[in-house]
Amino acid sequence: MNENLFASFITPTMMGLPIVVLIIMLPPMLMTSSKRLISNRFHSFQQWLIKTIMKQMMLIHSPKGRTWSLMLVSLIMFIGSTNLLGLLPHTFTPTTQLSTNLGMAIPLWAGAVILGFRHKLKASLAHFLPQGTPISLIPMLIIIETISLFIQPMALAVRLTANITAGHLLIHLIGGATLVLTSISPPTATITFIILALLTILEFAVALIQAYVFTLLVSLYLHDNT
Repeated sequence: MNENLFASFITPTMMGLPIVVLIIMLPPMLMTSSKRLISNRFHSFQQWLIKTIMKQMMLIHSPKGRTWSLMLVSLIMFIGSTNLLGLLPHTFTPTTQLSTNLGMAIPLWAGAVILGFRHKLKASLAHFLPQGTPISLIPMLIIIETISLFIQPMALAVRLTANITAGHLLIHLIGGATLVLTSISPPTATITFIILALLTILEFAVALIQAYVFTLLVSLYLHDNT
């Protein structure tokens, strides 16, 4: 039971080689550019979505922070499309792997922090010690603020991993229960199937919301350091 439950989270292989790189490359291949004078509905929707995200994300940023606009838009489109593709049957979701999410969170967080120490050294150091702190609490506050700073990328990665993994597990469990109840109690199976359909709709929303939350937090870290 445990092997079946977590089988969808195992990195797929082909001829003994992991193919997760090919899976990660699939969502960007769907975001194609149109060479026509008049774009079709898909490209028009894609351009509208990118402009809307960029406008909302870059509203609070300074000109220096707006240089990250392409990075942030690419990030939210990649995570959102990967999460949505992971809801299809017999697919693999890279964002259920903590290593994948840490690989996205740590470089972005480190880049924002290094940018802050490079251009706003005094303001960045001031975050470790709020104004008016009693002298006796200075060492403890510096330690707490340092830990909170270094835990930010871990919180980003764990939040995304936990939410996506929990949704997949619930769908798997309720789907298995529906299949078993079909031959035992059809009315109960109908109720569980309705719950499964509602949960699937909720997971589509969660897939997009988690992509937005991940990118928004990276944007806020960047805003604090620019």
